[in-house]
Amino acid sequence: MEKTRIVVTGISVISPVGTGKDEFWKNLTNGVSGIKPVTLFDVSKFNSKQAGEITDFDAKVYLGPKGIRHIDRTSLLVSSGTVLAFRDANIESNTYSEDELGIVVGSTYGSIDSISSFDFQSLREGPNYVNPMDFPNTVLNAPASRASIFCKAKGLNTTISNGVTSSIDAIIYASDFLRMGRARAVVAGGVHGLTHDIFWGAHNSKILAGSRNGTLEISSPFDKRRNGMIIGEASALVFLETLEDALKRNAHIYTEIKGYGTAFDPKMSTTKNYQIEGNKRAIIDAIKNANLTVHDISCIYANAYSGVYGDIMETLAIKDAFGMKSKLIPVTAIKSMTGECFDASGALQTIAAIMSIRTNTIPPTINYKEPDPECDLDYVPNNSRVVPVKNVLINSFSRLGNSSALIISKYKQ
Repeated sequence: MEKTRIVVTGISVISPVGTGKDEFWKNLTNGVSGIKPVTLFDVSKFNSKQAGEITDFDAKVYLGPKGIRHIDRTSLLVSSGTVLAFRDANIESNTYSEDELGIVVGSTYGSIDSISSFDFQSLREGPNYVNPMDFPNTVLNAPASRASIFCKAKGLNTTISNGVTSSIDAIIYASDFLRMGRARAVVAGGVHGLTHDIFWGAHNSKILAGSRNGTLEISSPFDKRRNGMIIGEASALVFLETLEDALKRNAHIYTEIKGYGTAFDPKMSTTKNYQIEGNKRAIIDAIKNANLTVHDISCIYANAYSGVYGDIMETLAIKDAFGMKSKLIPVTAIKSMTGECFDASGALQTIAAIMSIRTNTIPPTINYKEPDPECDLDYVPNNSRVVPVKNVLINSFSRLGNSSALIISKYKQ
């Protein structure tokens, strides 16, 4: 039985390198970094002082001025992004009924800041003195629920909390619901808002670039100088429909969701005892699920976040999965420009991959100056590249063991 085809008919991005697909893509292909000094909170006591911060975000532009005062940054980002996704997909009020519309959001860390501030005030002042309007922000599904309320999507509403792989997993979860006929159209992706709590935790865990004394604060995937991630924030979403429904309404089709692979490998290590089986299995399963071979893949959007061991592990996983082809396939790492946006990263990579297919252009891995002999693939260093792009592999690997891989393809009738 032929698998129901799922297509992307709308995209939405609010990111450190630009809002909207055109600005986002222009800056990516020009190698413009969105990493800058943090302004959202005080970082004077940290060694690391930069992040992929969105500096021009105003939720009122997308959601209006009413009813947003008590909504936290993460929920505002994804709600605004959902409005943009509906607009880009050219969805009108009568296109689908409210019960046919769904939202699936990858969000693991989105409520941590709200939980922290709510609990702190409750413990300090007593529970009777906490503003009850702040409580809805403390639940993990708040971002997805807020977005659904703003866009009147009353069907599927799900939060995926798998860390870095969340937004890739959300896209596939949504695709499966469409194939089963349990929804007609779904907005799927991920969101991560920059907060003091996450920054503090990452810095004190010494996983941020520059957090160790005397090290560079730089996002330089696969480069020998890399020494850790720089945190970013973003909302990245795609509007998904079955091909049949998209054709019925004469929608613009960006790309097709072609294949998916996932694996959990709890043996993943941050030492030189590399464990790549989960990464490799996710890649191989995605290619097989897409009914493609390694020779069909035009380029790879790498998970690489500038981790000392993580980037080597991904290189080894690609080499194991692709064999001799691995030396010939372009591999790009956009986290060199956006930072590690956690739950939003996979969807950000997916949107960039969609634009690659649309324009036959691969954006660069910037800050690549000193090659690492253990990272010896073609990383599209520093300048974008114009090549035919038909099938793209997007990697999303968590340091905690989750591995997901997505393949999107140029739409053919």
